[in-house]
Amino acid sequence: MDINFVIEKFLLVTILFAISLLIAMYSTYAERKVAAFLQDRLGPDRAGPFGILQPLADGVKMFMKEEIIPANASKWLFMVGPGLAMLCACIGTAVIPWGQDLTIDGRVIPLQVTDINVGVLYLFGVVSLGVYGVMIGGWASNNKYSLLSAIRAASQNISYEVAMGLSIIALLLMTNTLSLREIVEQQHGWHWNVLYQPLGFIIFMVCSFAETNRAPFDLPECETELIGGYHTEYSSMKLGFYLFAEYINMFVSSAVMATLYFGGYNYPGMDWVATQVGPI
Repeated sequence: MDINFVIEKFLLVTILFAISLLIAMYSTYAERKVAAFLQDRLGPDRAGPFGILQPLADGVKMFMKEEIIPANASKWLFMVGPGLAMLCACIGTAVIPWGQDLTIDGRVIPLQVTDINVGVLYLFGVVSLGVYGVMIGGWASNNKYSLLSAIRAASQNISYEVAMGLSIIALLLMTNTLSLREIVEQQHGWHWNVLYQPLGFIIFMVCSFAETNRAPFDLPECETELIGGYHTEYSSMKLGFYLFAEYINMFVSSAVMATLYFGGYNYPGMDWVATQVGPI
């Protein structure tokens, strides 16, 4: 195996993981700031100017927190749940094309971890596996509130996956491929799929809100009924893994919507930019 190929893929995976974590961290900051604005509050403003270092402070706090495992919990499964949720959220970025191929010293480097011809099916499979992390965590906690929330989360995700899958069938028939890169290339210029499939896009977007437990589909985390949701018994970085997984799923869902319906990286004017910049 070419050592340069291994290094390229390792660097790409590392960069994608770092960017996913960074976006997840500052998504929490943006959400808190917007909520504060709507409620006439300041929001986080202590750590750094305008509170921009608050996500870092929260991360350090989670690392420093005491890790508590309930006495009657299934300890091994209790630890597996958050890790599985985080893993499934991160590996969804592997098949998304993030840009045109780079040419460095005559070597072509694709900005995609792997270009498989069933990328859409891969994404749906990964999203489905993420439900197991939630179910395992809720069941292993030996807490009735966590279990009830996990059942709600699983039933909600499974239900909306059906509608999400049906929403893109027309798009897949139109593009005649399951490869995300080929779907992007077919949307060259202004030939965005959203112009041909607006109803499918709306359904897909609504289902994405449900998949990521955003309002008004935040039933699994209904604090008024279920305390804190399926991660009620979690603390320290195990809780952080669940929260990170949720926000990384939001990032991946947004990237998938841009790829399927808005041309991905192939936005209008990109040809001119590529011509001006040229190969590196």
